[in-house]
Amino acid sequence: MIFARRAMPPAPAPAARLIGLGSYLPPLKVSNADLAARLDTTDEWIRTRIGIAERHIADPATATSDLAVEAGSRAMKSAELEHVDAVILATATPDHHVPGTAPVVAHRLGLCQVSAFDLGAGCSGFVYATTVAAGLIHAGTVGTVLVIGAEKLSAVIDPADRSTAPIFGDGAGAVVLTAGHADEPGAVGPAAWGSDGGHADALVIPGGGSRSPSRTTADLENLYVRMNGNEVFRHAVRRITQVTQEAATAAGWTAQDIDRLIVHQANARISAAAAHALGIPAERVPSNIARVGNTSAASIPLLLSHAAIDGQLKAGQRVVVAAFGAGFTWAATTLLWPTGLQALA
Repeated sequence: MIFARRAMPPAPAPAARLIGLGSYLPPLKVSNADLAARLDTTDEWIRTRIGIAERHIADPATATSDLAVEAGSRAMKSAELEHVDAVILATATPDHHVPGTAPVVAHRLGLCQVSAFDLGAGCSGFVYATTVAAGLIHAGTVGTVLVIGAEKLSAVIDPADRSTAPIFGDGAGAVVLTAGHADEPGAVGPAAWGSDGGHADALVIPGGGSRSPSRTTADLENLYVRMNGNEVFRHAVRRITQVTQEAATAAGWTAQDIDRLIVHQANARISAAAAHALGIPAERVPSNIARVGNTSAASIPLLLSHAAIDGQLKAGQRVVVAAFGAGFTWAATTLLWPTGLQALA
């Protein structure tokens, strides 16, 4: 008698899964009226052109690592973990050029001798870092990763520059990713990302690096962010629209399948224009830019945290996160929002 061997079902594909979410904003709020008192601008102009009403600013004694530790500790508490295998810090404002800030953050969180490194991709940094973390988990290199986006942008913004001072704020957000399967709630889906260094000068800190070291008092103004706002706006709308479509397609979704689009909070008009181009209704596009401003690499995890706390993110929803930033860089990925995730702010 011959017995047929029963075919075994394919094993679920490995994936990184979201299990923790936290955020932190420094307590000081700076309103548009505060800025208008010292700059040639108005509350109406800032609200109309950018969509910001206030932003949080860290005090001089607070560094990016301090913000990162606060957000990271909240994310780990949310995940109910005391240890992770790696820490990735997305930031454009590290404590120092050398050493990296991530090892300092890991040490202060009690994560002794784990791998820890900084990742610089501007405002796209958190999505880049999440993609790297998911790849490490998928490869089996690590089991859990703490991914943090943290910025003290007030340290690199010219307080007298009306084109940048109203836009940027300080803050941090973090997630914990762990090994799981692609069919589980919270699983991070495929990523789409890219860059175009031909536009590097459109959003840049000119001095302080090896290309243009700052050595004299006259060089200090080159340590501030300089931005071509019109060029950034034009490319941001196109790239966010493109990369969102690519990530959704890779996940087997259409734009209409997206329940929530989490867009980097650079400018309220950018988010609205990208959503319109994709045909996604405004009610599916959460925003917190009015109360936090543009927090660069911290923007996406801050918005995830605030949207979760506000009840705008619900279990089972199909979520796309998309960002565009200096470099130029852009990135997007997908996830199914998990059940029972408690964001801590």
